[in-house]
Parts: sequence; structure tokens; C-alpha cells
Amino acid sequence: MFGELVTQLSSPTFFRHVVATVLALLIAIGIAIAIAVPSGLVLGSLPAVRHATRAVIEFLRPIPSVALIPLALVMLGFGPETKITLAVYAALWPILFNTIYALDELDPLQVETARTFGLGRVGILFRVALPNALPFVLTGIRLAATTALIVMVSVEIMASSQTGLGFFIMEARSGPGRMDQVLVGTVVAGVIGLLLNNGLEQVRRRWVAW
Repeated sequence: MFGELVTQLSSPTFFRHVVATVLALLIAIGIAIAIAVPSGLVLGSLPAVRHATRAVIEFLRPIPSVALIPLALVMLGFGPETKITLAVYAALWPILFNTIYALDELDPLQVETARTFGLGRVGILFRVALPNALPFVLTGIRLAATTALIVMVSVEIMASSQTGLGFFIMEARSGPGRMDQVLVGTVVAGVIGLLLNNGLEQVRRRWVAW
């Protein structure tokens, strides 16, 4: 397998598959952060909104992303939009709930002190709540990234995507005697997940060293 790994790492075609997966993954994580963090801040700071949306959230959260593949294919087709959308869906929940939990754990004394210094609701949200929530948010992003990678590769395999590591694995599996290529694709996907997890953990330690 090592020889095949060296061969594939020097292959432009394999490199394009890796780039396609990584780029789509980064886009999905970025979109998930842009949706989940503001939503979590709103739901965590406004109990009325949280109560009003609880039923919808609890209905959607348990639905596996892979179960939505047929619906996504009908609506979005076989392009990268499908795998990005489903990866976003999978990545939303860890970030959203970690953000909400962070606001639940916010010290009321800090809030009262901020009000004493004249901060309004928005000021408290951005100058007190968000900095305190950052460790939880970064942990949620780290969990979401690995989940999104799993979904991304799964969709590439199951939805017959034309690019990506999942497509490479599927093509190798369908060929005779190409189990070494299947293993190469699997190992590279695992390495991407490891690097992503370790990188985000280093970011968390650097930004929230306290």
C-alpha cells in the first residue's frame, strides 16, 4: 500500500480529488459557523425565541445527513452543492448547541457588572457573552469539522460525485484488484481529519489559553 500511496500523492488526478474534498469541507465549515454562532447567540440570550423554536430544532437535529441524500439530489443535483449542503447540516448542531450551552453557563455577576457600566443587551452580547462563549464555540467547531468530513466523504461515495476522495474510493472499489487504492483514499481522508482536528485544537489553545 505504501508504494501506491507514494504513486497517488504524485498524481495530479488524486491531488484534484483531495483538493475538491478539502475545499468543499472548508466552505461547509465556514457556512456552518456563519449560521450556527449567531443563531446560538440569539437562542441562548432570548429564552422566548429558544422556546418557540425548540420543537423545530428537536425535530431536525436527529435526522442523519445521509438520510437526506435522495432529497438533496432531487433538489440540488449531483454537483458540489449537495455535499456542501449536507455537510453544513451535519456541522450546524455541535456549534449551535455548544454556543447555547456557553450562554447558559455565563456568570450572572458578569452580566450585572456590565450593566452597571452602562452596557446594553447588544454590548453585553458582544463584549461579555461572546468572549466567554469562545472556548465552547471552538470546541463545537472542532467536533463539527470531523463530523462534516465524514458526511462529505460519505456523500461523495453514495451520491456518485464526480470529484473528491469519496469518488476516488468508490471508483477504486469498483475496479478489479484496487483495494490498495481504496486504502490510500481512506488513509488520506483520515490524515485530513487528524490534521484538521489538531489544527483547530491548537487554535483553541492559542486563542483561549486562559
